[in-house]
Amino acid sequence: MTLKNDDIDRMRGSSWIARAALTGATIVAGATIAVILTLGYADAERDRELRQWQVRLGMIADTRTSSIERWLRDQFGALGALADNTSVQLYMSGLTGAREQGDRMSREFAQSGYLRNLLTVLAYREGFSSAETGPDVPANVRRIGVAGMALLDTAGRVIAATPGMPAVEGRLRNFVTGTELGSPALLDMNAGPAGRPTMAFLAPVFAVHGDGSATSQVGWALGVKAVGGELFPLLHQPGAPWASAEALLVRRDDAAVTYLSPTTGGRHAFAWRLAFDTPDLAAAYAIDHPGGFFGRRDYRGATVLVASRAVSNAPWTLLYKIDSAEALGSSEARLRALLMGIALAVAVVIAAFFAVWRHGASRRASAAAARYETLSGRHEAQSRFLRLISDSQPEPMFILDTAGRYTFANRAAAEQAGISAEDMLTKTIDSVLGPAAARRVHDQSDTANRQGTVVEEFRELNADGTVRVVQSEHVPVPETPESGSGILVVERDITDAVAERERRMRLQDRLIKTLLTIVDRRDSHAANHSAEVAAVARGIASEMGLDATSIEVAATAGSLMNLGKILIPPELLNSSDNIESFELRLIRESIQTTADLLDDVEFDGPVVQVLRQIQERWDGAGAPCGLKGDDILLPARVVAVANAYVAMISPRAWRPAMSMDEAIGRLMAEIGGAFDRRVVAALVNRLDNGTGPNAWPDQRASVA
Repeated sequence: MTLKNDDIDRMRGSSWIARAALTGATIVAGATIAVILTLGYADAERDRELRQWQVRLGMIADTRTSSIERWLRDQFGALGALADNTSVQLYMSGLTGAREQGDRMSREFAQSGYLRNLLTVLAYREGFSSAETGPDVPANVRRIGVAGMALLDTAGRVIAATPGMPAVEGRLRNFVTGTELGSPALLDMNAGPAGRPTMAFLAPVFAVHGDGSATSQVGWALGVKAVGGELFPLLHQPGAPWASAEALLVRRDDAAVTYLSPTTGGRHAFAWRLAFDTPDLAAAYAIDHPGGFFGRRDYRGATVLVASRAVSNAPWTLLYKIDSAEALGSSEARLRALLMGIALAVAVVIAAFFAVWRHGASRRASAAAARYETLSGRHEAQSRFLRLISDSQPEPMFILDTAGRYTFANRAAAEQAGISAEDMLTKTIDSVLGPAAARRVHDQSDTANRQGTVVEEFRELNADGTVRVVQSEHVPVPETPESGSGILVVERDITDAVAERERRMRLQDRLIKTLLTIVDRRDSHAANHSAEVAAVARGIASEMGLDATSIEVAATAGSLMNLGKILIPPELLNSSDNIESFELRLIRESIQTTADLLDDVEFDGPVVQVLRQIQERWDGAGAPCGLKGDDILLPARVVAVANAYVAMISPRAWRPAMSMDEAIGRLMAEIGGAFDRRVVAALVNRLDNGTGPNAWPDQRASVA
């Protein structure tokens, strides 16, 4: 049978078309795998970034909520201490039991005598005092009380009150008379008479020998205060580096969400009140899902990431948020660049294929057959290029189907297995890695498949006597028309990062111990002082519930604070005689010298800044910058109290050691002056509820 040239050309053309179709299908399959891998990797990176933000925001939300709850407990504690005062109980029992004729004299005695003085002192100490508002003129114009403390009988009548105590009427009276006898209560935050956020706290007063039941109650202890100056600063997270981060207190008022705390931009408390059913409102979702982490819109309409916590003992929800653009902007930019690169590569391959196909289709079959070889070579080059994208990743990456067979493996995964990537395809992971290693991968993959989320694992591997730390992520790959569902496994060796952090910590500890030894040898009067200050500072910071970084910063600053004394002559440090004023100033300025010496040393936290602020005072009269109140870093306030306490209970050449009670008394006398009340309270609480002066296990025996 003889074939004509046209028949031969048609056969060659058909063969070329079939091979072109096969080549096109291969390119599409390769592009699909590249897209699946890239999308899976992008989703894994997004999930990992979101988990990191969930941990960051959750930790801050926990610490801020703890501070708010501790503040609420302190307020009830102050009222409870007043209600439990035996003298108050005796006075109240006598006054409320008086007949009508003697009632006026008894009340006037209470107002002008012991009870009023006691209330005035306690109100000043606990912040339940404030100047009255309104014109102070000699006219019949009533001034408005803003804050104060009062003792009431069970009917809500005032027995004794501090100057400036708001009148017990209207909402405040309804709160008192509407509270069940025998139980403490809280009047939630509202815009007080002067437009300032105000709260009231109520504690029952029982008879001296009462059993704590409603029948033994003889009156109420009532406290009213403007809370903005104490409560709202607790929402600030020291050291938070994010410009858009913000902590807010919100509550539900019927069909609306009320923003109790000030917001970014200078908006004051109660400035925002939005409908509860506002679409995607973060505050509404936080109230309904306390303890959650989510993305919604804030009061400005901006998309934010939010961690929420319910506040105990108050109908509030705390939410800590950050703009999504700031939190995820950089990672999203990297992922977009990666996706664009993949899309461009796929487009180049497809464009090249169609260009070759169109060019070859216009030729004779013989020319098309010759061109086919060129096209095949280009196809192979483009396939290598697509694989190069995944092989360029340093971490092992592979995909397993539901039966545990490899459907893809990059170069790093093949090198780890000891065989080529092509040989791994269609093999089971058990046959490649062994049953023990495969079981671990199966377990994590099954969990990822079942939960539909990324599963992360950290483990240690012993390879030839070397321990390596490996992080693995198991990412569900959705089913597509081209391939079934599976699991993308990405492994990263983080041994060097972990080892470097541990090395830096060990080096820092050795350096601190060496420096302490140098200081102790030069100053015999204050040997071990720095170590004791560090121990006390660590205990106070732990008692206050500070985060781990702040605790270590306080302890490190306490350890290093006396390093500057190495520049002071030893005979001056060890002198027991009176020294000149300029010599005393030289010793006092040694802490600032310490900060100068350590200025270029990198610590895990603001250690140098804390050293510079140890000598600042709460009232702003300190040095070197005259910082005041919360402008002073909290670890610096902690070290200042710890340093003063250790100095007072330690003997010196010119004086014996003070008793613990005497030292605490002097610290409390300086509350609001040199020291922060919360820090001193934490020290006292540690001593009372710990083990007395030995409340710090690593403190030296001389402190006791």
